[in-house]
Amino acid sequence: MLLLNPGPVTLSERVRQSLLQTDLCHRESEFFDLQDEARARLIDIYGLDPSVWTAVLMTGSGTAALESMIAGLVPAQGKLLIVQNGVYGERIAQIATQYQIPHTVVKHEWMEAPDLARIDAALAADPAITHLAVIHHETTTGRLNDLPAIDRLCQARGVRLLADTVSSFGAEAIDFGGHIDAVAATANKCLHGVPGAAFVIVRRAALANAVSRTYYLDIARYARQQDQRNTPFTPSVHAFYALVEALREHQDEGGWQARHQRYAALAEEVRTGLAALGIEALWPAAQSSVVLRAYKLPAGVTYEQLHDGLKARGFIIYAGQGGLSSQLFRISTMGALTAADMHRLIAGFRELLHR
Repeated sequence: MLLLNPGPVTLSERVRQSLLQTDLCHRESEFFDLQDEARARLIDIYGLDPSVWTAVLMTGSGTAALESMIAGLVPAQGKLLIVQNGVYGERIAQIATQYQIPHTVVKHEWMEAPDLARIDAALAADPAITHLAVIHHETTTGRLNDLPAIDRLCQARGVRLLADTVSSFGAEAIDFGGHIDAVAATANKCLHGVPGAAFVIVRRAALANAVSRTYYLDIARYARQQDQRNTPFTPSVHAFYALVEALREHQDEGGWQARHQRYAALAEEVRTGLAALGIEALWPAAQSSVVLRAYKLPAGVTYEQLHDGLKARGFIIYAGQGGLSSQLFRISTMGALTAADMHRLIAGFRELLHR
């Protein structure tokens, strides 16, 4: 079965085999060697200076990393502006509410791109705002939000930026030279690892001002102990094995740029093939990520019909979220997928639509 959902992904044989390595105690030096390699490789993906940036590993999903970032890096007297145009922007607002972090939300419809003028007006209207949080790739619709433009607003207003890059890290461009203080991500999306290992890439200067609102997800404690070749809790050792092997494979294949090109080529094959069958993409390629694209359901065909027919042919696709489930379906090209797989996928669509 090939997974075309936005994570977890279809594993390469190389990463799958890494899960069969020896059982390992997380208090032994061999584990800390593994942890150190994962952290160093994560920093190196975007060529970051390890004296300025650090990778903080934790066991959990991408949401664990996101929660750790938001709960730890908005200071006690800080205030958060949340840019929301999909499910995952709403999730940040829910996290801020849960931790009673003062915040305001610039709300958009799920189909809308972030309105830079409205965001700037919100920043200008409230000098108490210290941080802005935004989703880079909003997988609700497959839209790639304009992170560089939002970063420029933060620079102009003296506000720090926290980005959810859960489904873009490792395959989309991320410029860490502006006001980004941290990004949250996970092993089991563009890096092609397995669920269970998540991380935050964070400025060491931001960690110096971190607060402790949570116990298990305390980002400063993780960072401090990992720098000391330690870990506060029992990590998912085999997920870390897979993460390290996935990071080695990522580098061997040419890094984030090569992965971007690979995804783009596969996504374009799908878009072209579906267009020939009369199935329209929701966004032009320039507005969409290469990781996942949303498509309009063809007239007279339900998502359930598409899903079940394609699953019988060896493919798992993904529904639109919430009310969009009756309008859209989504296809991700992450994971160990090939052009031949996409050709078979389009053939499966053709068979279903012509029945």
